[in-house]
Amino acid sequence: MASPEIRVFNTLQQAKVPLQPVTPGKVGIYVCGPTVYSFVHIGNARTFTSFDTVVRYLRYRGFEVKYVRNYTDVDDKIIKAAKETGEDAIALAARFVREFEADAKQLRLLPPDVSPKVSETIPEIVAIIEKLVARNAAYVSGGDVYFEVRKYPEYLKLSKRNLDDLIAGAGERELVGEQKRDPLDFALWKAAKPGEPSWPSPWGAGRPGWHIECSAMSAKYLGETFDLHGGGLDLIFPHHENEIAQSEAASGKTLCNCWMHGGFLDLEGAKMSKSLGNVVRLRDALEKVDAEALRYFFLSTHYRQQLAFTDKSLADAEARMGYFYETLKKVDERIAGKDFGTGPLHGDPQRFLTEFDEQVSDDFNFPGGLGALSGLFGEFNALTDPKSPVKDKAMVGRTLVALREVARKIAAALGLFETDAAEWLLRHRDRLVIARGIDAKKVQEMVAARDAARAAKNYAESDRIRAEAKAMGVELMDSPTGTTWKIAA
Repeated sequence: MASPEIRVFNTLQQAKVPLQPVTPGKVGIYVCGPTVYSFVHIGNARTFTSFDTVVRYLRYRGFEVKYVRNYTDVDDKIIKAAKETGEDAIALAARFVREFEADAKQLRLLPPDVSPKVSETIPEIVAIIEKLVARNAAYVSGGDVYFEVRKYPEYLKLSKRNLDDLIAGAGERELVGEQKRDPLDFALWKAAKPGEPSWPSPWGAGRPGWHIECSAMSAKYLGETFDLHGGGLDLIFPHHENEIAQSEAASGKTLCNCWMHGGFLDLEGAKMSKSLGNVVRLRDALEKVDAEALRYFFLSTHYRQQLAFTDKSLADAEARMGYFYETLKKVDERIAGKDFGTGPLHGDPQRFLTEFDEQVSDDFNFPGGLGALSGLFGEFNALTDPKSPVKDKAMVGRTLVALREVARKIAAALGLFETDAAEWLLRHRDRLVIARGIDAKKVQEMVAARDAARAAKNYAESDRIRAEAKAMGVELMDSPTGTTWKIAA
């Protein structure tokens, strides 16, 4: 059966469109990366996880993907933070690049194929600005260079905003110190100021404006026209709108064929924003919740939709991951090292892979993909249930092996289940022990006492110990090797 066509919601067209790469079989994707002046927060982490999973799924579908995610390491916010700490701005940015990469690794984000920095792309930035000036789409004013918005007739085609409304708003903004011809014009190059990083240019020493940076980095590594451009909803205007204007005015070509934007993360009902002060750093969140559970939480809502971040939602995600890993552990123990021979299977294990593709190919519907995964795990548990109606053990074994391979494929496409099941469950249990103040030493003593009671066939005492543990929030479980335990749901 042929794989379904991948359709993607294009912000520019406000509709789902077929993915039609510039070069068949290859996809170039550019994602606006972090501005590295502080630690990454979970709102950013959700966006980066969404596009990380987009890349994983495209590769799973057989595309050769070139994934570019930049670092903005030259920016007003970085300069401000450096002045507050007394650090060199470039050194501060480099430090937070390292911090971001440590957090990204913990969240299991794939390293992009290219991670360009603004500070390493100055020649390309200057070259584009020179082209814009030569084409009369930009002008020099007092050592600054501005893009002349009115020279680009299609301005606002991405954000669908009204030019007259923007002009009215811009007239109310403080423009002191700016030498613009029009309030809507935006900076491509900023003249050097004392204590700020600067580079030489035809217009004097200075540094690039924010928007031109991504135009230069995407063109350098993906060409003047590429397939997918991603970022958060907050980047549609002005950042992506201005990227389109300056890139297309310089090249005369379409910058990107499909624009993708991820929804906001809501912190107990308030949009996650550094300016609002209600920011949870990713590394702080990862001290409280397992990284894979956080990833599952991010994927549980469609990437374009708003996602509510609450303690309960995180706890639910971690409990769900616990269910998945307990099931995997049980299945892996059942099939490890065994040969079930050849013969018929129970049902069609591939149906879950078909359902997964049908869901995710529709605008990267990862929640739908997780639904297919849940159905597969339901089948795992039905087949391993002692009351299962399927009595042919060899058939059950063959089916579990086939289902396990399907689970691996889906998990790889989502970036889940990358940890040994027993290791994950132990780590999860230890974290809950600390969080709930459970006396682990006492629990171990109860486990030993229960094993002794069972060996002596003192089942009344065995049941009493189990009830006592349950009152503590601990579930004691029988296994072939003795009593095991976990934190009760």
